[in-house]
Amino acid sequence: MEKKVFGDDGRGNTVEIVTISNSRGMKAEICTLGAAVVSLFCKDKKGELVDVVLGYDKPEEYLKHTCYFGACVGRNGNRIADAKAAINGTEYRLEKNDGENNLHSGSKGLCYKVWDVEMAGENTVTLKCLSREADEGFPGDMTAKVTYTIDEDDAFVIEYEAVCDKDTVANFTNHSYFNLSGHNSGSMEKQKLKLYCSKFTPVDDALIPTGEVLDVAGTPMDFTDFKEIGAEINADYEQLKIGGGYDHNYVVDGEGYRIMAEAFSEESGIHMKAYTDCPAVQFYAGNFIGDQTGKGGASYKNRHGFCLESQYYPDSVNQPAFVSPILKAGETYISKTAYQFSVD
Repeated sequence: MEKKVFGDDGRGNTVEIVTISNSRGMKAEICTLGAAVVSLFCKDKKGELVDVVLGYDKPEEYLKHTCYFGACVGRNGNRIADAKAAINGTEYRLEKNDGENNLHSGSKGLCYKVWDVEMAGENTVTLKCLSREADEGFPGDMTAKVTYTIDEDDAFVIEYEAVCDKDTVANFTNHSYFNLSGHNSGSMEKQKLKLYCSKFTPVDDALIPTGEVLDVAGTPMDFTDFKEIGAEINADYEQLKIGGGYDHNYVVDGEGYRIMAEAFSEESGIHMKAYTDCPAVQFYAGNFIGDQTGKGGASYKNRHGFCLESQYYPDSVNQPAFVSPILKAGETYISKTAYQFSVD
């Protein structure tokens, strides 16, 4: 384990990077600003370390841009319609930061705060942060923790824990953008993806779920077998036109902790399997990255990275037919997601 100063958040708080690794050479760099995953290195088919997530060289860039590269998003990941959350018959007003909607908890969400390092070991680190009711608008003061671990099977494991003094929303996710050929390798559209998801939730023009749950079969949304991400991304299909490509919530088949996705790059030989205990995963194909300068001067553009964000369904706090994201006062929210790497 290595800890070093990364910079500051412009508000007088020092930002650090903690590097964790396993005995096989895989390593991750975790930033205390937003508990963000800055870098994730794994070996390619040549035995060389490749950084497979997009990120920045300075903390101020994480605050300035809106892509949420690597961020631990909370209390609520994804969108809430009309920036209103209905909890126990009370309507809580949230920040409108995505048109009329709330996205990723707003500009005072946990991904914009400096977290404390509670524990750090050679292959694991736990960060802790306080989310106050006044910050985001959700009820109660919440203490949140996230633990990142790299195990000896080359899995990057993310474990969330949270407790609040009022009934509230608890729906954490990680917003890493993956490019299995390397963060600086350009488009990831030739990389292949398989989602263990036979259904998805279609959205309206504001990217809010309509309440329907549809089969992916027979549509460009179908990734139940390996398919190049870009194969049908520009298809004449209404859901893809709305999102400018894939930006949709998929229902993960099965229950409990299980596989949700696999991805593969023929160029690097890197194969990633993703597991979660969440009911769904947001597959986002980086449609709105824009033109940005990333780590080491890398040029990032649209579709240079993809996200697999384990989560509850978007707007689930307001849609009774969806699995509820409500955490009861005094109870503990626990969730686990992992990304395991190998070479084919």
